[in-house]
Amino acid sequence: MSHKMESVTNVMEYEILAKERLPKMIYDYYASGAEDQWTLQENRNAFSRILFRPRILVDVSNIDTTTSVLGFKISMPIMVAPTAMQKMAHPEGEYATARATSAAGTIMTLSSWGTSSVEEVASTGPGIRFFQLYVYKDRNVVMQLVKRAERAGFKAIALTVDTPRLGRREADIKNRFVLPPNLSLKNFEGLDLGKIDKTDDSGLASYVAGQVDRSLSWKDVKWLKTITHLPILLKGVLTAEDARLAVESGAAGIIVSNHGARQLDYAPATVMALEEVVKAVQGRLPVFLDGGIRRGTDVFKALALGASGVFIGRPVVFSLAVDGEAGVRKVLQMLHDEFELTMALSGCRSIKEISRSHITTPWDSPRVTPRL
Repeated sequence: MSHKMESVTNVMEYEILAKERLPKMIYDYYASGAEDQWTLQENRNAFSRILFRPRILVDVSNIDTTTSVLGFKISMPIMVAPTAMQKMAHPEGEYATARATSAAGTIMTLSSWGTSSVEEVASTGPGIRFFQLYVYKDRNVVMQLVKRAERAGFKAIALTVDTPRLGRREADIKNRFVLPPNLSLKNFEGLDLGKIDKTDDSGLASYVAGQVDRSLSWKDVKWLKTITHLPILLKGVLTAEDARLAVESGAAGIIVSNHGARQLDYAPATVMALEEVVKAVQGRLPVFLDGGIRRGTDVFKALALGASGVFIGRPVVFSLAVDGEAGVRKVLQMLHDEFELTMALSGCRSIKEISRSHITTPWDSPRVTPRL
């Protein structure tokens, strides 16, 4: 490990180091959001408007960060979100991420657009893994992919529901983003869908326009349930209305996500949409959050608002770029340690003790102070 790595003390520092290290086209692809990038900023800023109501003089000599997700016990409610094309960040790509996530005792979600296949990721050894799915126009491709994920031991499907078309990411248009020629979308290689060609737009936007199904609707969620026994998480829900429809559709869970602010700009920060979704599902299924998680305090705030866990995306690719497997391991360790400290300083010894009364938000009604 270089001296620089030893001095990394928080998640944000990896982004600065990654920017120095990566080619501009690749850094921009990972870092940018849609259009004005208002939602990109807001995903972070929204957390700063939520404050703590710490409870004191609680015996916090033992803190338990463990939790269960879809019946799988994990070390902490912090999981790895699906991020595409990780070999652009580091030669070991998804292999390194899989090993680091498994070592941390938590769940990795592999992107459909990984530069490593479901079989390759499974070959890294044991670990609980989910598979993120894009629905292609060719449903045979989808069926094959889901079957392969099942055979490779993946435990759930995270169906992305916010991408009938790719958001307008202007850096990718300017850079004419293309997957470097030595890499391919490994899950699609044998299906002749593994290459992203250079176009006068973002190469990825052109690929999506050609391959991904814009007609995707609730009936396709039902269809997906008929072809797999794996639980289906819907990734990209932001409203109470869709949360209720998700329950009716038989989804096993919801990921409140705005796709890392890469799809619809001026969508709310995920932490602002979270409580609406949590209230709508009325405990009938677990609700998770991704977008803007950079500190253990962010994780605690999401859980206090009713999330069962969070997923991290960009921190994984940036730490991967800087220090490979060890970088991803360090990001997961730092978030674990910060989260554990936040629990202790808030007076919570276990995940179930984290409650809505441990935070205050701008939309809270004024508290009536009990008379003594």
